[in-house]
Amino acid sequence: MALALFDLDHTLLEGDSDYLWGRFLVAHELVDGAWFQAENERFYRAYQEGTLDPVEYLRFALAPLTRYAPEQLHAWRQTFVDDWIRPRVRPQGHDLVREHARRGDTTLIVTATNRFITAPIAELFGVDDLLATTPETRNDRYTGEVVGPITFGSGKVRALEQWLTLHGEDLRGSSFYSDSHNDLPLLERVDYPVAVDPDQTLHARARAAGWRVIALGDTA
Repeated sequence: MALALFDLDHTLLEGDSDYLWGRFLVAHELVDGAWFQAENERFYRAYQEGTLDPVEYLRFALAPLTRYAPEQLHAWRQTFVDDWIRPRVRPQGHDLVREHARRGDTTLIVTATNRFITAPIAELFGVDDLLATTPETRNDRYTGEVVGPITFGSGKVRALEQWLTLHGEDLRGSSFYSDSHNDLPLLERVDYPVAVDPDQTLHARARAAGWRVIALGDTA
């Protein structure tokens, strides 16, 4: 049995769930619209350019969770998943996860997007586990802080190493599918790295290293 690891945004999904959640909050007037939208765009550009400060971003992204009761947040999240995420699930991505499961591989989504957003999305794909930044709760409220590793860049490697130790697993025969150069630290650790509709930087690295390059998105 081997590990099959999947990035989420722009890999299994057509779009970025973190960025889309920000747009959802603006659309439903749950945040200061103009300011929040501008910051959401700024952080998204920084992610694409490889200059994102994950601590600064999480301070911004988790702040709205502190303002509402979890029950209300979870209701909004369900609407978000149903209306904004389900239509963006890539059928070929879903099929790829299922194919690895049929082979007997252990399937994990490893994503920089926090667990509040991604837990119900991971359920859509039926993966065995999810590695994502975990928002802290205290007295049944979100605090705006995080617990454990920030699963961005090399943080994905740290989170996976903890998971491997906990479960007594290793990376022999492992694969990782991602679209982003931000995931190079983890792509370089697995036996079978796969670039999925890659950005320009990752595409160049994949070609130079002889990694597989595949398309899961709508290329029509």
